[in-house]
Amino acid sequence: MTRPDGAATRERILDAAQRLVLRHGFSATTVDAVIGELGITKGAFFHHFGSKAELGLALVERYAARDLAQLRGYLERSERLARDPRQRLVLFLGLLAEDADTFVGDDPGCLYGSYAYEEVFGGATKAVVADAVLTWRREVAALIRDASSVADPRAAVDPETLADTVLTAFEGAYVLSRTLDQPAILRDQLGHVRTYLDLLFAPVPEAVAAS
Repeated sequence: MTRPDGAATRERILDAAQRLVLRHGFSATTVDAVIGELGITKGAFFHHFGSKAELGLALVERYAARDLAQLRGYLERSERLARDPRQRLVLFLGLLAEDADTFVGDDPGCLYGSYAYEEVFGGATKAVVADAVLTWRREVAALIRDASSVADPRAAVDPETLADTVLTAFEGAYVLSRTLDQPAILRDQLGHVRTYLDLLFAPVPEAVAAS
């Protein structure tokens, strides 16, 4: 079904604004630049967004919705493919690593990072980003907690801080991959985290446990 013209125009504005923000930063992206990118009138722009700040909030809301939809997809796939909580945790990391090249190759950049580096967060915008990040932490921590419920980890584990380790590895490796134009960095780092979690929750051999 074709979207109404108004909805299509709004999406075009958001698409153009996101390209410009990721290329030049939010502060350097003006309303005039967005209008010029699309060849529309100021009236058309302000019909959909009352200000640049309103546009910025809409951008990050859309980005967060897509980000969390992707998270739900990985959680659902890992649940379908693995019944054991330990296997599901490791598989979740494996699915992220499997798609690493897509993240770096097709993704034009991270809108969260663009906003954070410039410190342009308003209260509402910061809340959207914080909620998305905390959702990732909560869901990964739940996987870790479930794995801990069926197997004693080989070292003390705090689910939330270990979940932050997973997220930090992902975000840091993403930056390195894009900076050096080496997509394999993200895949390899996620692989290392996966190996660590696999070893952390691996059953202790009976001979070792008895000694």
